[in-house]
Amino acid sequence: MRTILVTGGAGFIGCNFVKYIFENYPDYNIIVLDALTYAGNTDNVPENIKKDSRFSFWYGNVKNGELVSELVSKCDTVIHFAAESHVARSIFDNVIFFETDVLGTQTVANAVLKHCDSVERFIHISTSEVYGTALEVPMSEEYPLNPTTPYAAAKAGADRLVYSYWVTYGIPAIIIRPFNTYGPNQHLEKVIPRFITSTLLNEPLTIHGSGENTRDWLYVDDLCQALDKAMHVNLELVKGQVINIGTGVDTSIKTIAELVLDKLNKPQSLITHISDRPGQVKRHVSSTEKALTTLNWKAETKLENGLDKTIQWYEANRDWWEKLLWMRHVPIKTREGKIEYH
Repeated sequence: MRTILVTGGAGFIGCNFVKYIFENYPDYNIIVLDALTYAGNTDNVPENIKKDSRFSFWYGNVKNGELVSELVSKCDTVIHFAAESHVARSIFDNVIFFETDVLGTQTVANAVLKHCDSVERFIHISTSEVYGTALEVPMSEEYPLNPTTPYAAAKAGADRLVYSYWVTYGIPAIIIRPFNTYGPNQHLEKVIPRFITSTLLNEPLTIHGSGENTRDWLYVDDLCQALDKAMHVNLELVKGQVINIGTGVDTSIKTIAELVLDKLNKPQSLITHISDRPGQVKRHVSSTEKALTTLNWKAETKLENGLDKTIQWYEANRDWWEKLLWMRHVPIKTREGKIEYH
């Protein structure tokens, strides 16, 4: 039996992880801490989970040291998802990214340090964005960190802060770097749900630049399975380690748009292009070797199947996403001083 603290558990990946743990580990208790920003929503957690005695929800910010310490003291496992996570929004409003992603992570790490006698492991969710553009592929965990946006820089700071706490204080930290994750409950600011909902509404699918930039697309259920492995593997094999979680296959953003349109029987003429986003990463491809050797994990969901599942979810949950339509784009100012919506 475990008690797990999930920070950011009302967000996209966090809520999917909560559902995964609840369904697969009936003797585990789950505590969620979430500030319920625009990207967090208690509706993301099913009613049967919210009503269960094994689940508790705390409304609060990860920068609240007293609250975080109290919750960490009740747990043996901490999974830290809580973060500001949208690249374009980090260009529009960068301060909160460093406050939440860096200072919030420091608060959680300090709480883990304080309660090291009872916390068995601390899994920090980083991101592949810390690498910047791939100059060689695949990108291994030793690839240099070259963040190209305020979001990526904030996550790189948090990533290295957790590592430093392991080196300095010996906290039982594991750093997970997922590549581009998609699936149910993802906010419409992200490209795949934006493409899907635009298609369902017969609206243009907006692509930054040529759309030839590629990403390693990871279905959220596969990430949850990888985190399950990280929770239960022998700690000595992974403590202080960084582990990439990806498929090892990259696909262009333009191809994603074309696939979504094909699957929903809509014309390719709905694709439109605007200027490229500042700080754009050209290519991401994950090395899968370390995840396989340390966690005995590899991605199972092919992109085509993952897109089918994701499209089906958005088709069936219009009430969930229609109220978010106004947040699909944010204004950013280019170097030339021009306001563009990305």
